[in-house]
Amino acid sequence: MDLFTQIATQLLNGVQYGVLLFLLAAGLTLVFGIMSFVNLAHGSLYMLGAYFSALGYEYGGNFFWAVLAALAGSALVGMLLERLVVARLYRRDHLDHVLATFGLVLFFNELVRMVFGPQSYFLPLPAMFEGTVSLFGLEYPVYRLTIIVTGIAVALGSHWMINGTRLGMLIRAGSVNPGMVAALGINIRLLNGLLFAIGSLLAGLAGVMAAPILSIQSGMGEPVLIATLVVIVIGGIGSIRGAFYAALIVGTADTLGRAFLPQMFRLFMERETATAAGPAVASMLVYILMALVLAIRPNGLFPAGGK
Repeated sequence: MDLFTQIATQLLNGVQYGVLLFLLAAGLTLVFGIMSFVNLAHGSLYMLGAYFSALGYEYGGNFFWAVLAALAGSALVGMLLERLVVARLYRRDHLDHVLATFGLVLFFNELVRMVFGPQSYFLPLPAMFEGTVSLFGLEYPVYRLTIIVTGIAVALGSHWMINGTRLGMLIRAGSVNPGMVAALGINIRLLNGLLFAIGSLLAGLAGVMAAPILSIQSGMGEPVLIATLVVIVIGGIGSIRGAFYAALIVGTADTLGRAFLPQMFRLFMERETATAAGPAVASMLVYILMALVLAIRPNGLFPAGGK
């Protein structure tokens, strides 16, 4: 494989990883930015989406039922979570949000370990998404391309919902002045619950899309949650547009760094030193990027409201 093909392939892999991050970041940035609620359990909803997809595939027998089970299960858990736990914490400070949702992370990790066991699960790749497709002469896996297309469709749909519908108008108004919106006869609690369910559904979608290429296991939501938090900080909290662009930046930087930094270091370092330093620097790359963005634009690249 020549250098151009390697770069192009890793670039597409970075976009695919970025799109997965966006599916998580879109829900988290809405809940964090609009409802002002810090939800560390968002990664657990991603994990539950993956487990629900495994159940849907086992009992339904195909990928369609896996997707349906992931979306319905995640949205239902999100609604129950909002009603039973989150709604009681809206008036509390962010530290209480962090402590309560961290407890939920531990609870859900142990729950899936008790129900499904400690072993990992693997969702088979659907037959219709097997093989590769030619993109300007580059052979690329169909399923990874499907993830990219799905993420772009979700980005366009989310932008339309927030900026072009009555529901989006109510969500934006409720985030600025919930008392006034409630005085106009709008049920703010129902609105918050709906928003939380949408965020949970998107996390479940990310879980089922990741399931055929990653192992499904307890605790799989924590590493991706950290990367998702980096995305919403870089993009600007509460901004769907910012989450989309920041996810692409983080996904591409992380993938290219892990693929090529060790090789670049070998040009001026001993092989053993480069092999050890390359992955370490690559893993720090997105955090260095976040620090640079915050130093230049403290509210992120595309803050909500354009401030």
